[in-house]
Amino acid sequence: MKEILLEAQQLCYHYEEGRLALDHVSAAIHRGERLAVLGSNGAGKSTFFLCCNGVLRPQGRLLYRGRPVDVARKKDRMELRRRVGIVFQEPDNQIIAPTVRAEISFGPLNLGLGEEQAGRQTDRAMEAMGLTAYAQRAPQYLSGGEKKRVTIADVLAMEPEIILLDEPAASLDPAGAAQLEQTLDVLHRQGIALVVSTHDVDFAYRWAQRCLVFCGGRILAEGPPEAIFDRPEVVEQARLRQPTLYRVAKALGLPKEEGWPKGIEELEQRLGGGQI
Repeated sequence: MKEILLEAQQLCYHYEEGRLALDHVSAAIHRGERLAVLGSNGAGKSTFFLCCNGVLRPQGRLLYRGRPVDVARKKDRMELRRRVGIVFQEPDNQIIAPTVRAEISFGPLNLGLGEEQAGRQTDRAMEAMGLTAYAQRAPQYLSGGEKKRVTIADVLAMEPEIILLDEPAASLDPAGAAQLEQTLDVLHRQGIALVVSTHDVDFAYRWAQRCLVFCGGRILAEGPPEAIFDRPEVVEQARLRQPTLYRVAKALGLPKEEGWPKGIEELEQRLGGGQI
């Protein structure tokens, strides 16, 4: 098992109206993993992200690399936000600067880095997200997919070890969603732990190494996606559905012990190999 970077222990969070959003949630995020966070609206996914990034102050404990984090202390909070970046669902809620370059450099400068170092980190983030040619463009006039890349570059410029993405494909067209998935592959190759909150079970099934399923502010189940979707009671209680390829492989009678295909190409290879 890879090193645990961030660990949540018995997190609880109440909103001002008294609603319990997180109820004794314990979870770990490992170095370089691809983790999908599933659950219906109101299940606690976004609140969990905001607690992990230090935006909210829950009861319970957060540990980074085994060391407790006190988000009430500015120093701890700033360090946590440098290590654990968050990309919000709506880019327009995150973008504040007049140009793409100014937007992406805001984070490093806010961390207190000098202009030269902040500039280098900004340049690397823009290059990684294919945004170098957009440096002087106004981000509010970009497409939805381009804005999403800007918000990811915002976080990437702070050189995090974990990136939390809250419904990143929301409002993207199919081409934008495909480009987003390519972007996630680039980030994963850099060794960054990616935690994606999503309603898209087909994406979670083919992309994630592990899933966390939230329901009613608690973690209902966790494990590899094929194990999660093989539990009808979890799927029903969390108001999910079984992924299309999972259902196809099951209907075709493909041998489960050999692992079921996660993509169309893999399914075609298995069928062409005469395994049914």
